[in-house]
Amino acid sequence: MATTAPVAALPTPGLVPRRARVWDPVVRIFHWTVAGGVIANLTFLRHAESPHIYVGYAVITALIVRLVWGLLARNHARFASFVPGPRQLVTYFAAMLAKREPRYVGHNPAGAAMIVLLLVLLATVGTTGWMMGLDTFWGVSWVETLHEVTANVLVGAVALHVLGAIVESVRHRENLPLAMITGYKRAAEGTDIDNAPIAG
Repeated sequence: MATTAPVAALPTPGLVPRRARVWDPVVRIFHWTVAGGVIANLTFLRHAESPHIYVGYAVITALIVRLVWGLLARNHARFASFVPGPRQLVTYFAAMLAKREPRYVGHNPAGAAMIVLLLVLLATVGTTGWMMGLDTFWGVSWVETLHEVTANVLVGAVALHVLGAIVESVRHRENLPLAMITGYKRAAEGTDIDNAPIAG
């Protein structure tokens, strides 16, 4: 017998929804450091060699910290709490197409898959950028090409990430960019899903 995904819960009008602390300082600092660094290096610092390199190192340092934190942290920052398996991802996409996807307090499966993709792209761009400064790989065309192509793919992935945040903000009546500043989101209610519940 087929099951239907639950309709996402909306806050009750007239009531102040409970808040939950979801994004810790490490996650928020990482997010905005990477956002600023990527925007800078792909726009006005794209051809400014020294600043481009220094900003790249800052982004890679933030990435390494986030990867370690994703293994050691508790709750929503921990990779094990939100990285979806294939079946979970397919189920969520099907619910999205039916406009019946549940609200997640942390990353929903689609958002989590995008986070994994962004981390891989950042690691590839950063690693190839570092390689380009080594004598061994200086002027090696495949390294330069991989760096450039991956950076362009990263631009597209970031655009999809931003679009997804806007769509989900509208769908669930919750300002997700603001949540990444304050660290707080609306606590789970009704059919909402919280993979890493913590005290608000």
